[in-house]
Amino acid sequence: MMTTLSSAARDQLIKRLQRLEGQARGVRRMVEEDRDCQDILTQLAAIRGAAHQVSVMVVKEYALNCLNDPDQHGTQDEAITKLVHTLGKLPH
Repeated sequence: MMTTLSSAARDQLIKRLQRLEGQARGVRRMVEEDRDCQDILTQLAAIRGAAHQVSVMVVKEYALNCLNDPDQHGTQDEAITKLVHTLGKLPH
């Protein structure tokens, strides 16, 4: 069964993802302009941190929607198992 985001969470995630897109375009420009590697790495670290925060927000929404409504998403144990499996796929 598909889990959807709340309207407020979706709006917040879209804003963060748009910011991430801008950061990625900025890094591409830095590479094209042959900028200093340290500056590029700093920006990449910022992108990674921002992407991690987006992941945390989605996990929170999943927990609120799936774990609090086990009838719609299977048992609570099934929802937790799916969440743990999915989190195992995220980079550390």
